[in-house]
Amino acid sequence: MFRSPLLLAASLSLISVLHVSANSAPPAPESIRNEVIVSVKEQKLMLLQNGAKVTTYPVSTSKFGLGDGFGRMTTPVGAMAVAQKIGDHAPVGAVFHRRRFTGEILKPNAPGRDPIITRIIWLRGLEASTARAFARCIYIHGTPEEKRIGKPASYGCIRMKSKDVAALYSQLPVGAVVQVVTDKLPRVRKAKVIYDIKAPDAPVEKGRPSPLVNSPGQTGATQKNAAARAGRSPRA
Repeated sequence: MFRSPLLLAASLSLISVLHVSANSAPPAPESIRNEVIVSVKEQKLMLLQNGAKVTTYPVSTSKFGLGDGFGRMTTPVGAMAVAQKIGDHAPVGAVFHRRRFTGEILKPNAPGRDPIITRIIWLRGLEASTARAFARCIYIHGTPEEKRIGKPASYGCIRMKSKDVAALYSQLPVGAVVQVVTDKLPRVRKAKVIYDIKAPDAPVEKGRPSPLVNSPGQTGATQKNAAARAGRSPRA
């Protein structure tokens, strides 16, 4: 049966469009906004992308309670933002002292050890209730005391398992909002497609972002807190 060239071209074009539509991921949104909510009540952290849930992680907030006062070793409640990220490409379990890698690497639950390890996400306050967060060195960071994750155990910071903080670090850019709340995590829709913030046109598989994707860090401190001025490293 004879088909005109125009009709044949139109048919092939339609088949091509249908094939691409069936096998391509949805186009990336114009902007990707990753943020975090931490529930003190549940001792959980939820990573959101454009308002949809990517995943949740168990955490530990302060065993001394909540607040933003100097010397109280409490976790501030309210809105904060990522100020600096420290630990790009450091190995899992890398020990940090005054935000510098010491060269030592610890395994989970190393006996008698409780330093800051793996990654540091340094927070700054965005409102009155969190105004001292940066000066107090409030971090999201790894801890070797993984057996205590899931219950209040820190000295003010938000502790995570090493593999979890490495994954979070890769997907939480400087400036991202971190909200600490006293209630349970909100119920939100799950993300259908998760986009890597460093390669937004290439969606990753559903689930936890890969800890192998690191973003450029901003190492070094621009401010010193009271503990640093006293010549000691803050407890976290």
